[in-house]
Amino acid sequence: MENIQVAASGDEDAKQWRIGQHFSSSIDASSSDPNPQLTQPTGTKRDELLGVWDSQPTWTLVYSSPDLGAKYAQGNLQRVFAALDMAMTVNSPTVDPYVEVGAYQPGFRFDYAGPIAGKYKGTVFTDARVELVMSQKDPAVNESALHIYDATKRPERTFPSFVGKSVPGEKEPLHRLVDTDKSEKQRANSIKECKKIWGDYSGTRLQCDEYPFASTHEGSLKGNNRFSVRLIEGTDNEAGGRMLNSMYTANRILDGDPFYVKITP
Repeated sequence: MENIQVAASGDEDAKQWRIGQHFSSSIDASSSDPNPQLTQPTGTKRDELLGVWDSQPTWTLVYSSPDLGAKYAQGNLQRVFAALDMAMTVNSPTVDPYVEVGAYQPGFRFDYAGPIAGKYKGTVFTDARVELVMSQKDPAVNESALHIYDATKRPERTFPSFVGKSVPGEKEPLHRLVDTDKSEKQRANSIKECKKIWGDYSGTRLQCDEYPFASTHEGSLKGNNRFSVRLIEGTDNEAGGRMLNSMYTANRILDGDPFYVKITP
C-alpha cells in the first residue's frame, strides 16, 4: 500500500482510518491435472491504520502446491490452475465501511512440466500476455522478422497465396505444440511447399522458414492454409528458432499455451 496522501476533510481524523486487504483463493479443477492442491499462507488478511501501512507498506503471501516428484514422463505435469481474489476495505469511526470485492484477481498456474519448461517446476501468472519480440533491425534475425511481418501485416506477399489470406500471431494467439513428431511433420510439409514454389535449393545457404512455427498448433498442417513459407538465410532461420525456444522456456510455455508475436521496425 503505497503513496498514501492525507488531505483535510471536515472533522475527519486520518490517524483513525484503516485499510484492509483480504485474500481468498480457488482452484480450477477442470483445467488442472488430477488431484490439484493449493497450500495457503498462514495469514490472508491485513487490516491496519494508515500510519502502519505508511511505515510498513509491503507484506508477503506465499502460495504453493505439493511437490509429488517428477511425473511428467507419465503425462502428469501436476498443473494446478488457481486464482486469487482480494477484497479491499476502508474504515473510519465516522463513516460507513467501504468494501471493494474483486479489487485484484490474478490467475496463476503451478506445474512440474520437466525439461520442456526449462526449469523443471515453477509458477506463472496465466493472465500475462506473452510475446515473442523480433526486430527487423536485428542482423541476426532480420529476414525472419520481415517474413513474420509480411505474413501478419501483408499476407498477400506470402506463399501459399490466395485471396483473403490472414495469418495468426499478432492479434490472434499462437499455441505451443510440444509433440516433436507432429512438429517434424509440419516442418517437412513446409519444406515441400518451399520446393513447390522455388524448386530445389539444396546446396545453397538458404533454408525454408515457416510461419506460424512448426512448434505451434497453427503450423502448416492445421488444414486452413493460414501459413507462410519463404527461403531465407540459414543462419537467420536457426537464430530465430533459438529465440523462439528461449521464449518458450523463459515464460514456461507448455503445450497449448497461447503467445503472440510482435515485430518491431
